[in-house]
Amino acid sequence: SIAVKLYSVFFKFLLKHRLQNRIQTHVDESSNQYGVTTRPEESVSAANPSFTDGIATKDIHIDPSTALSVRIFLPESSLSPPEPKSKPGSSQQDESDSLNHRRNSYPNIGAPTNDSRRSSLEGSKLRSDNNVYRGYSPLPQNCRRLPIMLQFHGGGWVSGSNDSVANDIFCRRIARLCDVIIVAVGYRLAPENKYPAAFEDGLKVLYWLAKQANLAECSKSMGSGALGVGAEFTKTQVQRHLVDAFGASMVEPWLAAHGDPSRCVLLGVSCGANIADYVARKAVEAGRLLDPVKVVAQVLMYPFFIGNVPTRSEINLANSYFYDKPMCLLAWKLFLPEEEFSLDHPAANPLVPDRGPPLKFMPPTLTVVAEHDWMRDRAIAYSEALRKVNVDAPVLEYKDAVHEFATLDMLLNTPQAQACAEDIAIWVKKYISLRGHEFSY
Repeated sequence: SIAVKLYSVFFKFLLKHRLQNRIQTHVDESSNQYGVTTRPEESVSAANPSFTDGIATKDIHIDPSTALSVRIFLPESSLSPPEPKSKPGSSQQDESDSLNHRRNSYPNIGAPTNDSRRSSLEGSKLRSDNNVYRGYSPLPQNCRRLPIMLQFHGGGWVSGSNDSVANDIFCRRIARLCDVIIVAVGYRLAPENKYPAAFEDGLKVLYWLAKQANLAECSKSMGSGALGVGAEFTKTQVQRHLVDAFGASMVEPWLAAHGDPSRCVLLGVSCGANIADYVARKAVEAGRLLDPVKVVAQVLMYPFFIGNVPTRSEINLANSYFYDKPMCLLAWKLFLPEEEFSLDHPAANPLVPDRGPPLKFMPPTLTVVAEHDWMRDRAIAYSEALRKVNVDAPVLEYKDAVHEFATLDMLLNTPQAQACAEDIAIWVKKYISLRGHEFSY
């Protein structure tokens, strides 16, 4: 439309001005190792623990040495009891005892107030007044375990954030449609932190997820003999209670209570797709070291791929809408260290030789491309290479669409953006459905 064309001109002018300013600004890397994950000019959305539109969110800073953070998107459906296996003849007292036991299993996490202790379970959902989820952890048999999706935002390495308004809307949409817990990664931006900082941050979050799963199992076993409310404590019991509390304080309760790390999906947007593909490769190399986390699939949305030998789309669409080729070259110069700059860098070109592991070990990969995106052909070529080694790697190409057509703030409410999210959900559910409850077309 005319509006999109005009907005694209304004967008490219502003982005070029910002990129050139950052190139001209000297960055003292030794004093910026902590890094930044968002820019002052970007509008952000505050985390909201109440179930707005069926999704609650919280922010966590997971690395004290860097600015690395995550935003968790928890669907309200996770608070429902699991579908089958209700015991006949169970009493209301048993349900109350079970709730007390769940609260005592994680004594230092989101302890309920006196008012919320008096509140009853409505529809077997654990939440307190004002629809705010306090985060105490029910046992696995009393709540749903949802797959976990790691999401990496776009922005050409130098902008964007996991808590931006556009990314918040997009993640809420995907969490609802796929019925998954989304962990949106706030990786460090360039030029304050050049390659491989963003890639290392993505991998660090995957290992953090594995650590959380193992800590949750330890806390659950330690809390199996948790003290009841009103009991008289012996010295030994008090000491054990303190140990339990210390261990529980390191557990992220939303993931511990509702996450299923054995069904992990990676989703990357633009340059975030490059990070997702890197993390998938490292997950393949790590193998059992990541247990219980298992990457079962990945989604690459208009990946930020490039190479020295230009493809047809890189020639014909070099001046395409929003992110044209000259603009992206500036972004790559800001991201890659000067001594490593090459369009065939492993971070830029997914098909360079000796880029392990072998493609046949990669997880199923859905690639989303846009008709008017100059990076389209290289993404399609990567998908074709995966299919040649029998990896499920379909391509969804959207006609009359531009780069970031499903995630850019101006385009989020278009029919194409909604259709893309629904198409992603249809494909992802093939790999995250529990056995016996497979998704049906």
